[in-house]
Amino acid sequence: MSSSFISFDPFSLLIDPLSHDFMRRALMISSCVGAVCGLLSCYMTLKGWALMGDAVSHAVMPGVVVAYALGLPFSLGAFVFGVGSVALIGYVKQKSRIKEDTVIGLVFTGFFALGLVLVSKIKSNIDLMHILFGSPLGISDSDVRQTLLICLIVVAVLITFRRDFMLYCFDPTHARSIGINTGVLHYLLLSILSLAAVAGLQTVGIILVVAMLITPGATAYLLTDRFDRMTILAVISSVISSLLGVYISYWSDIETGGSIVLVQTTLFLLAFLFAPRYGILKINNSSNT
Repeated sequence: MSSSFISFDPFSLLIDPLSHDFMRRALMISSCVGAVCGLLSCYMTLKGWALMGDAVSHAVMPGVVVAYALGLPFSLGAFVFGVGSVALIGYVKQKSRIKEDTVIGLVFTGFFALGLVLVSKIKSNIDLMHILFGSPLGISDSDVRQTLLICLIVVAVLITFRRDFMLYCFDPTHARSIGINTGVLHYLLLSILSLAAVAGLQTVGIILVVAMLITPGATAYLLTDRFDRMTILAVISSVISSLLGVYISYWSDIETGGSIVLVQTTLFLLAFLFAPRYGILKINNSSNT
């Protein structure tokens, strides 16, 4: 690998990894998950749910452990605990004087700690590192099918309720005034957030999945004022980051999840600096003139 990398033959850099079945699976799953998370990240960015995404992604860990221990699909256990964490956050918020951000921090750290304890106590073939940091290069065929099904469900829901979600994220008060049930939309959006977090586990793991749910939308938000363009840019940047991240991981022998997130972060920094209207350098130049 190193000699090919040093010689920098673009053709071999792109084509050689495709000769391996595990790389084809990793590229397919990473790009699919990237597209779904990129689309959802637009709503997360507009709604200001970065902390909520972090909470749900961490809260699914005990569900993954329990599902594997019982021989059930990991997505089932993760989804149940993800939705359960959301319900618990809402219940504690309503029944106490504690603010929502504090409740979110309490719930997701508690669930994450429970997952760590279960991993240490339940006898299974679970690799903690795969849960924490993902393993798209070693994903099984059954996990591929589960992840693709989850991606299809999330995309179908987002497309079906696109206008309602957009209005709810922009102005929930106006959405309620025209008869939209914002309570249903709230929990529906959180449910598909849980599903997207489950899908992201295979690519970047629990710790970094929040980056896939936030960074593409934040990057696109700096580049355009129109929501349609924002979704397109977010999906494109997320897919490119996923593909580049997998390739870089293969040739450099580094963690795949970390590689994907670093590419996403690099794209965000470029947008932050050089975005035509909202880039910091553009703003500084305008103020100087």
